[in-house]
Amino acid sequence: MKSGRSLVSLAQELERQLASKKDLVVSSSLLRHDTDDTGDTRLVIEEGSAPVRYGVTPLARRQLADKLKIPYAYFERMRTEQPVLLDRNVNTWLQSDDDRRMIRTLDGNVRAVLSERYRRLDNFDLAESVLPILRQLPEVRFESVELTETRMYLKCVTPRLTYEMAPGDIVQAGVVISNSEVGQGTLSVQPLLYRLVCRNGLIASDRSLRKTHVGRALGNDDDGITVFKDDTLRADDKAFFLKVRDVVQAAVAEATFRQTAQKMQRTLNIPLVGDPVKSVEVLANRYVLNDSERAGVLRHLISEGDLSGYGLVNAVTHFSQELEDYDRATELEALGGKLIELPALEWKGLAEAI
Repeated sequence: MKSGRSLVSLAQELERQLASKKDLVVSSSLLRHDTDDTGDTRLVIEEGSAPVRYGVTPLARRQLADKLKIPYAYFERMRTEQPVLLDRNVNTWLQSDDDRRMIRTLDGNVRAVLSERYRRLDNFDLAESVLPILRQLPEVRFESVELTETRMYLKCVTPRLTYEMAPGDIVQAGVVISNSEVGQGTLSVQPLLYRLVCRNGLIASDRSLRKTHVGRALGNDDDGITVFKDDTLRADDKAFFLKVRDVVQAAVAEATFRQTAQKMQRTLNIPLVGDPVKSVEVLANRYVLNDSERAGVLRHLISEGDLSGYGLVNAVTHFSQELEDYDRATELEALGGKLIELPALEWKGLAEAI
């Protein structure tokens, strides 16, 4: 499993961000896009008596382009080659758009451009609610926690629950909680298998909780700006966080853990009888792995010498530890969970590839 930051570092950064972030629900007519000659963009918002200028992150640029139905590749070409044309396009569509948007800012930059119906489930509130729950797990170990530009991750393991896949090959039970504040996914709680031999993490795709960030429209002044402080909707989250507690406990329950472990164990009996290079190629095409990822998975499959479905699953999750991008590493851990759920016919296509 890819290493992250310390729990103390996570808590410090969440507290820092809490003091620095601000959310606004703004009529599109109160937004103006401004790009300088170097391609740096600003979103100017008419707040009260004076306009306020915010930088714009790459993610927020993509979201703005998507909401205005401007192809992102064209948006970026205008930004670098024709900034005046970009501003004319964006501002024309903003002024003709009746929508209200949630603008999420951090450190003076717009980090997300979202629907006014976007339901905030913020990382600070989530951590404040679930860390005490996680600490109650028997002998809990925070194996990896991280806060990226798009998501927060809490990956915990409890060594009290173990399962032997093969002699000397032990997995432990765990749970993964992840959340995005910027529209890049749901809040989810999923079971985790942690393999001691190579410190692999596999995120199970079943028995998970997902909470979408969709709620009621916020504010009712069509011509104004609504500024939401971070405690505005906190009370509404309490009932949901009680559900999170129940799902965390279910994720590390013995029955859930054993069921997931047995699904993984069954892949031991799937021999890769075709060409392992072709098997990895089929995998890469099916799950959109790039050339570097495909080569890395193949390297682990060959070097670990286990030409079976189990070996392929572990090659994927083991390689994930080498990736620079924590979000992408987690996606490959989740891919391991998808593979153990595959029906026999789909495994046949992987195992017999030539």
